[in-house]
Amino acid sequence: MLSPRSVAVVGASPEPHGIRGALLRLMRKNGFAGALYPVNPSHREIDGLRCYPDVAAIAAAIDLAVVAVPAAAVPGVLEDCAAAGVANAIVISSGFDEDVMAPAGLQDGIAALARRTGMRVCGPNAEGFHNEVDRVTATFSPATDRDAGAARVSLGRRIGIVAQSGGMGFALYNRGCAMGLAFSIVATTGNEADLTAADFLAHLAARDDTDAVLMFLETVRDPEGFVAAAQAARRAGKPVVAIKIGRSAAGRAAASSHTASMAGWDTAYDALFQRLGIAVARDPDEALALSAALLTNPPARGRRVAIVTISGGAGALAADVVTAAGLQVPELAAATQAAIRAFIPSYGATRNPVDLTAGGFVGGGLLRTLEILTRDDGVDQIAVAVTLSNTARVSFDISGLSKIIAERRKPVLFYSYTLPSPFGQDALVAAGTPVFASLETLAAAARVLARPAPPPDPAALPAAELPAAALAVVAATDGPLAEHAAKAFLAAAGLEVPAGALAGREQDLDGIAARLGFPVAVKVQSSDLPHKTEAGGVRLGVTGVPALRAAFRDVLAAARAHAPQARIDGVLIERMAGPGVEMIVGVTRDDAFGPVVMVGAGGVMTELFHDTACRLAPVDEAEALSMLRELRSAALLEGFRGAPKADVTALARLVAQVSRLAAAARDRIAEFELNPVIVHRAGDGCTIADALVVPGPDPRGA
Repeated sequence: MLSPRSVAVVGASPEPHGIRGALLRLMRKNGFAGALYPVNPSHREIDGLRCYPDVAAIAAAIDLAVVAVPAAAVPGVLEDCAAAGVANAIVISSGFDEDVMAPAGLQDGIAALARRTGMRVCGPNAEGFHNEVDRVTATFSPATDRDAGAARVSLGRRIGIVAQSGGMGFALYNRGCAMGLAFSIVATTGNEADLTAADFLAHLAARDDTDAVLMFLETVRDPEGFVAAAQAARRAGKPVVAIKIGRSAAGRAAASSHTASMAGWDTAYDALFQRLGIAVARDPDEALALSAALLTNPPARGRRVAIVTISGGAGALAADVVTAAGLQVPELAAATQAAIRAFIPSYGATRNPVDLTAGGFVGGGLLRTLEILTRDDGVDQIAVAVTLSNTARVSFDISGLSKIIAERRKPVLFYSYTLPSPFGQDALVAAGTPVFASLETLAAAARVLARPAPPPDPAALPAAELPAAALAVVAATDGPLAEHAAKAFLAAAGLEVPAGALAGREQDLDGIAARLGFPVAVKVQSSDLPHKTEAGGVRLGVTGVPALRAAFRDVLAAARAHAPQARIDGVLIERMAGPGVEMIVGVTRDDAFGPVVMVGAGGVMTELFHDTACRLAPVDEAEALSMLRELRSAALLEGFRGAPKADVTALARLVAQVSRLAAAARDRIAEFELNPVIVHRAGDGCTIADALVVPGPDPRGA
């Protein structure tokens, strides 16, 4: 499909600037060397090429048909192509599932035809592809309409693009070319009736002319194939960068209408990309920056960044942006500072940022500084902020810089605080490094270079089975489990829960108090009241039998006043937990990717700060610790402002246990939440203070 020797353009037009005319014009202009067959019964010839009434009339082997006819005519054209032995087709035509007015089943018919005939189909509603290596331009995108003399210096290593949005796929190509990046394939997949983004990712992972892959995704229609393709890219050492749209409600609505996909940014995608080692970008500039950085730099050993500049203001600004991105700008070692101080003016700075000043910059000061910093074990990455506005010269030795870049001891990233001239940008690209468009994109690239290696494949973790006792708890209900039942489920599955008992009558309290002692927590139990505190159904720190009786009556009365129709199971009496840091551990089940485990700041902070880390389940304890380190609230666990250090090991063990339980119960449990989990001081473990379990989709295993 992507490297055809013969192409039929069905619906070709003599109008060179319309969509159907551009398909033919760009194929010829960009140097396609194979056989080209325009197909349109309204013309006998187009621009000197014989035009055929239909594909059958060509009477020659056709590798690819590019179809640009009205939507209603597409099924007939594809049938003709299959009958003529055409191997592949790209449907440019719109008016299918992305169109609310499209006839029902029109797109499904394309999928059925592909299965029936074996002809592979890209689209419909695609913008085609551009193969820069083999000079095949099967698209109408003006981004590919470039004069031969307009080519500039490129980094050499090539990026493949897979985009479910044609416009954004070629926008990435357009912006990347201006940045000095080189590309192999730009493929747009449209509505994906047959071939999906996963198919193209798998193909690019296997191509020798592709060194990295950049994706623009609205949804993943083939989860299993996508995971396999991303793993193949990882094994091949090819970084993958993805923009995933649909984070906001407005973005999800736009995506749905754009290519008929119910796109949504949720925890599953975040967790999936984390597990597969896919770098996530927020916009095209950041995506290109991450791709360029990953192609031209080794991984960083850590998050310590040295900043080098000739402008004190630019250096200070760079330090602010880099620090805000979660990286560190530490003071340089005394020996490093002394070595740099030897060749810069007294008014320069060496602590970090390093301000060479204009006087220290000339005469090789930049390269000498880079040589020193690349050999300093206290520096993991180097960010250089200079001016590249000169249209005729660069104020440092490009060949010397090329040698430093080629050694790949550690990442070196360049930013021009003035707009870089084409000459200046080309000079750095020739040296092997791009110029980043902003400090924010540079910082994002540095953050990705410093990320830890992806975790092991979940298949390598031991499998777990859900115990029969836990299954029985879930199967006994037809809705969410109240806390006492949820904790019974957790206990049956092997998790430790607090000592407690369910009281149905006030007379039960004396015996319960004798067994548990005081103080206790008193909590009304109803699957209709998942948020008991809001209903006034919780009393904490209750001491003494009279107070216990009063609390029992109070929580029942409050619950009945709050929700008179609620079904009440009784009142749970539990031994009070000791002090600690409140966290949340939860699981949601994604229809495509299965269970996702989450940990974050708990209690009232959960919804206030949205400070969470997510992974596909299951994870081991090492990965659970990595999740905890990602949290902004991690400082609370480490002993914030003199507080004792929390039992992080116990919390990581709980997260791993919950993730294994989630994997075992993936078909029985839709979600469960432990909130708060009180993490006590180091060595004292943690307490599951509250729990919610929601069965589904098949709690009884039917």
